[in-house]
Amino acid sequence: MAESEIIDHAIFDQLLEMDEDDDDRSFSRDIVLNYFEQAETTFKNMDTSLAAKDLPALSRLGHFLKGSSAALGLIKLKASCEKIQHYGNLKDEKGAGSITEEDATQRITALLKSAQEEYKEAEAYLKKFYQT
Repeated sequence: MAESEIIDHAIFDQLLEMDEDDDDRSFSRDIVLNYFEQAETTFKNMDTSLAAKDLPALSRLGHFLKGSSAALGLIKLKASCEKIQHYGNLKDEKGAGSITEEDATQRITALLKSAQEEYKEAEAYLKKFYQT
């Protein structure tokens, strides 16, 4: 996946501007490392919620991960999480029309796998950027 599909540098660069030391980048690095921990936990909780067919929980978890992904500029992952949020609320991908629980579960099952792949790509990109 192309870098521009993984991260919105206009957003990510705003985070980098908060670093006191351009060589160290400890402020933004800490935020990114914390994001990794949160994302891993959130994906585990999503897997558990999907197994239980707990659509409201999936919506909440999608909303949570959407926000933290957006803050880092992870555009593709943000979009996937937003769809999970909508599907968990029994709405279509744009959050408008209604869908059935069965349809929502099927859509989330497929989307969660691709969201986890998008996360791994973003994680690899950010680890390379921070040389961790």
